[in-house]
Amino acid sequence: MGSQAVKAIESLRERKDFLYHLLNDVKALEMMLAQDVFEKGIQRVGAEQELCLVDKNFRPSCNALEVLDKINDPHFTTELALFNLEINLDPLELKGDCFSQIDQELRKLITHGDSSANSIDDTKIILTGILPTLRKRDMVFKNITPYQRYKVLNKILKDIRGDDFMLKIKGVDELILNHKSILFEACNTSFQVHLQIPIDEMVDKYNWAQAIAGPVLSIAANSPLLLGRELWSETRIALFQQSVDLRNKSYLMREQKPRVSFGTNWIKKSIIELYQDDIVRYTPLLTTDLEEDAVAKLKKGEIPKLEAIGIHNGTIYRWNRMCYGQNNGVPHMRIENRYIPSGPTVKDEVANALFWIGIMQGIPDKYRNLNDSTPFNEVKGNFINAARTGINTYFNWFGKGVSARRLILEELIPIARDGLRKSKINEDDINEYLTIIEKRAESRHTGSQWLKHSNRILKKKMTKDIANATLTAHLYKNQKGGKPVHEWKIAKDNHILDLDVSLTKLEKFMTTEVFVVKENDLVELVTKIMEWRNIHHIPVVDDNNKLTGLITKKNIIAIKGQDTNVIVAKDIMVKDVITVDSETSIEQANRIMIDNSIGCLPIIEMEDLVGILTKNDLYKLLPS
Repeated sequence: MGSQAVKAIESLRERKDFLYHLLNDVKALEMMLAQDVFEKGIQRVGAEQELCLVDKNFRPSCNALEVLDKINDPHFTTELALFNLEINLDPLELKGDCFSQIDQELRKLITHGDSSANSIDDTKIILTGILPTLRKRDMVFKNITPYQRYKVLNKILKDIRGDDFMLKIKGVDELILNHKSILFEACNTSFQVHLQIPIDEMVDKYNWAQAIAGPVLSIAANSPLLLGRELWSETRIALFQQSVDLRNKSYLMREQKPRVSFGTNWIKKSIIELYQDDIVRYTPLLTTDLEEDAVAKLKKGEIPKLEAIGIHNGTIYRWNRMCYGQNNGVPHMRIENRYIPSGPTVKDEVANALFWIGIMQGIPDKYRNLNDSTPFNEVKGNFINAARTGINTYFNWFGKGVSARRLILEELIPIARDGLRKSKINEDDINEYLTIIEKRAESRHTGSQWLKHSNRILKKKMTKDIANATLTAHLYKNQKGGKPVHEWKIAKDNHILDLDVSLTKLEKFMTTEVFVVKENDLVELVTKIMEWRNIHHIPVVDDNNKLTGLITKKNIIAIKGQDTNVIVAKDIMVKDVITVDSETSIEQANRIMIDNSIGCLPIIEMEDLVGILTKNDLYKLLPS
């Protein structure tokens, strides 16, 4: 959204004023394209690195402002959530050793940032598409960075939506939940790559960027887990769209497309079509004090800032986003690639960036004029399929079926190599980073695959919560080691975390697969569940799935000889149930059980039953 002091559009007058400036900016941009005033003979590349902050137990750490102050470097800035930061790299000319420069500069900044963070409660920096240890209760309003633009955007989106946002993502597991703020958007951390494009190539290059998005995403995927569920290979794609989806209240065409979008069609003649489409489909949300008359300024021979376009563009999240900018007063256009995830290492990220830019620069003539030859929905389908299945995707590639692995190895790497040579990139850089892509494709060992397979193994040895923390600890260790992900061994070691069990919170050890019955379920059903699952405690819930009681083995024994086919759960349940939340320590839970002579503790989080802890669980955890 830029650095403007933005505010919500709240009155008809503000709306009319903003629309005037927005339409005027589009007219000015059309004039600039016709007058051919854009920078020539040079291309630049830039990047934005989003980061996660974790505490000593690898949980989200909401101290971004303190860490930012300690880092004291203008390259670092805030993000939406207090458990994220962002690094803005200086743009470099696309030539020579620019990619190894990006690698070196980014590693230097992350090393400095991590060292600074370590001095504040042992905070650490993690590069990952979605942090494995995030929990629903981390996504609350108090964890939004307390800056006006974030609070304004959250309020506007909530007001337009009219009720809670909803997530529904199905992969190997399924996630369905409601949430009250846009903070789930902050679960997504990316490595956004910018490529300046010559104006005379912009239509073909933007369309080509759309065509290759699926294959590039398939090799870069690094976000298969969310809230402990195994979902898509790149879950960010579904999560980002749903986390800011406004389509609940609107019945107008302009809000029938989500603000996070791959797009709806090819560009046919001009990049102006993208901005026109955004104005037609999406109502303006934000404004600021706009004084510039872009057309008048252009007629004076000055270059306008096009602030209204920038603000509107900042509330619409295309995976390939067109951006207007200036270098020393000279205008340019660039494509921002927003779908590449953060991590697993800086080497992997730079390899992803070089691969994408190489393919962009090496566009073969046969892939120009795509709007005349290829249905747009084919490439859109490729993108969604790649998000779902990653390196195992089978693409519809211009009329033929081909696997991601074969397409990357046999066609796209050679195109990238040719494009990088045309751009006069150092041969050593080309070989180093394309080899990372090649090895990753050959082995099918992407970041997403490593996370999925590691998580499956760890979950067999420990609770879901401990598995998530252990996985994140391995991520941090491997990132510090610096080897690209195709060289990482699957995480199996469960001794990487240093936990004082007695002081550790219940969320790490509670049983989250909880079997419940309804108040009017037959006690015979309760008896069978206990028998079949070998358990001694069953929570009772009402029609809203809120805890209302608890049935223990003792309750069942007490009615022995009675007809359990006529007695229902609420007739025998304990109604005064002692509960705790997941922040309770193991030692505290043990003391509560002893003092109250009870054998289990239901665990409540935000009024929902999220787990249970029994005496048997404690016997396994605490020394006798």
